[in-house]
Amino acid sequence: MGVSRTTAYRWWNRYVTEGEAGLYDRSSRPLSCPHQTPAQLEELIVGLRRDEKLGPARIGLRLGIPASTVWRVLYRHGLNRLSWMDRPTGRVIRRYEKSKPGELIHIDIKKLGRIPQGGGRRFHPTKRQGGTRTSPGPGYGRIHAAVDDHTRLAYLEVLDDEKAVTAAGFTQRAIAWFADYGVNVEAVMTDNGSCYTSHLYGDTLAANSIGHVRITPRRPQTNGKVERFNRTLCDEWAYVRVYNSEQERIDALADWLHIYNHHRNHTAIGGPPISRVTNLPEHHN
Repeated sequence: MGVSRTTAYRWWNRYVTEGEAGLYDRSSRPLSCPHQTPAQLEELIVGLRRDEKLGPARIGLRLGIPASTVWRVLYRHGLNRLSWMDRPTGRVIRRYEKSKPGELIHIDIKKLGRIPQGGGRRFHPTKRQGGTRTSPGPGYGRIHAAVDDHTRLAYLEVLDDEKAVTAAGFTQRAIAWFADYGVNVEAVMTDNGSCYTSHLYGDTLAANSIGHVRITPRRPQTNGKVERFNRTLCDEWAYVRVYNSEQERIDALADWLHIYNHHRNHTAIGGPPISRVTNLPEHHN
């Protein structure tokens, strides 16, 4: 079998004493570790991390212990990444993911300044972009976005406002778009904006037998998948290059969205969003 006599005897003895259950692999972690950092010292390390957001080197200098020891303690408590913590409270952000496409759709609105005809400040650094008393500025567009919790598949539109009728219409079109991919929307999650708390929006969801989840006020992290999508949208489409006009930027949106859904590798799922869509008809051939 290509193993030592000692290994063979170890597995044989486990089979004799425990039967077939003893042949299943198990953790090699020891039952006790006499050299582990004392619990009281671990509490001090965790407290400094949560209260003052210090790194391993600064915590180690303050407590007189190696930074590597501090890092191991932080790793053990899930605090080794500051990005995993809620900065004001110091609590580890609880991450979740739905088990199937369409179980929950995150919806949000991103307000984005329009680009004036002929380009903005990046095109003309000395040109004043704001409006005057007689000529208003280009104003703002509203990007309505819907992101599936499980697959990260995204649908969006650039609209003129964020009224209830606009948000309801966008949601209906998003539901139809996801249906084209074989994704049956069961529930949507939104913030507590007036357009989402309106009777019209609630009636629209009820007419489609879709549940509505609203996040806790001032807790946008709960709707984090679409919030993170908005950031990616700005980095890779809205501000990735200099546009000559607002229409030029909007024209580039469809190609970018296709790349995001079908080709761009999403680090959280190990592939593009479309790779997780298991409801497509060709998957059942």
